[in-house]
Amino acid sequence: MMKMAEEKTKKTEEAVEETAEEKTAEKKADKKKTKKNKSAEKIEKLEKELAEEKDKRMRLAAEYDNYRKRTSAEKLGIYDDATAKAVEEILPVADSLTMATQNMEDIPEEFKKGLELVTSQLKASLDKLKVEAFCEVGDDFDPNLHNAVAKIESEDFEENKVSAVFQKGYKIGDKIIRHAMVQVANCD
Repeated sequence: MMKMAEEKTKKTEEAVEETAEEKTAEKKADKKKTKKNKSAEKIEKLEKELAEEKDKRMRLAAEYDNYRKRTSAEKLGIYDDATAKAVEEILPVADSLTMATQNMEDIPEEFKKGLELVTSQLKASLDKLKVEAFCEVGDDFDPNLHNAVAKIESEDFEENKVSAVFQKGYKIGDKIIRHAMVQVANCD
């Protein structure tokens, strides 16, 4: 009987050891699962932070690009404004030279050549500054470009056409330095 009792005790001990080993294995498996879950959560958190940082960096790059474009446009605008202001002060000289060259009938040939030379130099200087003169007889009247100081009824011109130019207009690109002073034919 003693042998049987010993065998039962031995079997019980073995069963207890197996159960203990199984519990230990389960605990290890649970720890591994917990570690995996924590690792997965950590990876997910880091990926989210990385995505946020990428987004911030992309927004910063876009803001910088917009800033660079805006300041570049402002610089061009400042240059055009300064050029327009300087040219505006020179335009009376251009007008006087234009009138002088249009009324050169009774002056010596040397004076004519001199006036033509000075006029062409002024035109070349304005061209270098990208200043354009505009408005010719026969152009369509545009209140954005022209300042109508008179109107006439004439069969020689179509409706709303420039019939006389008293003073040329000047512009840099789309910026008007001075509106053209004109007479308009057949307007309402």
